[in-house]
Amino acid sequence: MADMSPTKTPMPTLNPTERNKNFEEVCIGYSPEMAVAEANRCLNCKNKPCVSGCPVNVQIPEFIEKVKEGDFLSAYEIIKKTNALPAVCGRVCPQESQCEGKCVRGIKGESVAIGRLERFVADYFIANGIEKNPDIKKNGKKVAVIGAGPSGLTCAGDLAKLGYDVTVFEAFHSAGGVLMYGIPEFRLPKDIVKKEIENLENLGVKIMTDMVIGKILTVDEIMDMGFEAVFIGSGAGLPMFMGIEGEGSVGVYSANEFLTRINLMKAYKQEYDTPIKHSKSVAVVGGGNVAMDAARCAKRLNAEHVYIIYRRGEEEMPARKEEIEHAKEEEIEFKLLCNPVRVIADENGKVKAIECVRMELGEPDASGRRRPVAIKDSEFIIDVDAVIMALGTTPNPLIRSTTEGIQTNKRGCLICDENLKTTKDKVYAGGDAVTGAATVILAMGAGKNAAKSIDEMLKNNSK
Repeated sequence: MADMSPTKTPMPTLNPTERNKNFEEVCIGYSPEMAVAEANRCLNCKNKPCVSGCPVNVQIPEFIEKVKEGDFLSAYEIIKKTNALPAVCGRVCPQESQCEGKCVRGIKGESVAIGRLERFVADYFIANGIEKNPDIKKNGKKVAVIGAGPSGLTCAGDLAKLGYDVTVFEAFHSAGGVLMYGIPEFRLPKDIVKKEIENLENLGVKIMTDMVIGKILTVDEIMDMGFEAVFIGSGAGLPMFMGIEGEGSVGVYSANEFLTRINLMKAYKQEYDTPIKHSKSVAVVGGGNVAMDAARCAKRLNAEHVYIIYRRGEEEMPARKEEIEHAKEEEIEFKLLCNPVRVIADENGKVKAIECVRMELGEPDASGRRRPVAIKDSEFIIDVDAVIMALGTTPNPLIRSTTEGIQTNKRGCLICDENLKTTKDKVYAGGDAVTGAATVILAMGAGKNAAKSIDEMLKNNSK
């Protein structure tokens, strides 16, 4: 008999006034008892609506049934059949708009905490299990993957399981992509990411770092090295700016640069000599998860005041509700229905303030959201010594500019067919390089689908 409690088992977290001074993981995670209690809220629906909301098709009721039984290792094996990075997904997936958004329990209460259970199972396995790599029969075919982010790693792992000799070319000195450089330690510990990558390497995946494709090698040169197909999962790492006066002042960062210095280059650790400004007052422009990450990092670098400046209201913010709540708990100050119009610098060209205008919501725009409109003569100034622009990203043009025969749309995203094949023969793509900046799990879903398409293409070509 299912537990019909209308609310989720709460997730234990660190104290907000303590955690905003360090980079320890905020969410502590379920105990075995908590996990079993939450699993017992699952109705084990026959039509499995939650599975339809999962981009990588995790068999959710099946793994939750094993959690109910206390068989956590079997639950992990079920998840791993379709999800290469369960410890990651359990932490950063927007479950509320995907699997949990389809949960029947959410109709008259809170959905089952699927993400928290996935995280628990993955963490339990890391602490207690032994990775069992499948007995892989090699097929003698080589496939190259560009980018060691969520999409590339998923594609590489699935192809390796099918017997392909897979080499991943990564531009940075560390694999993981946005999992390493974008998402802070307090949301996603890097040891977790490294462990997931290690599991893929145990499947035979080779990862070559410091390989900037388009400079060191081109896609065509990779093909000439004996690779029979290429998957491009290079992400969307080119930051966007507003184009306002003073945006080139010293102390204006893109969120990408700011987070990379902190996460990948460990600027928050004294033993790392990473250049970064430790500000007293910081403005973060944007309302997504990246903006929340940047603001919460700035607070942990001892800023007295950190402002989120967003031109719409809280209901329109694209960030996860949990991230907004955590930011508020950590004393991040929200300036909503406001938009920057000018960065003000001192005589040395350093940021000293940001000028904003108050906004109101007008008629809906093309996205269906009400368009923010500036209120006349409502300008005001906030004293800050750093500004972080978290306005989104687009794909870097390096690969497309050095690859003959590959086409992109007006946003610079690679054009693919329904099988994720690009306009260049035997070259596939997925994730943010195709969609623009999106979620980790959607990128993983694309990597999984691309691996399937590459396998089908190469099998057909060998007939």
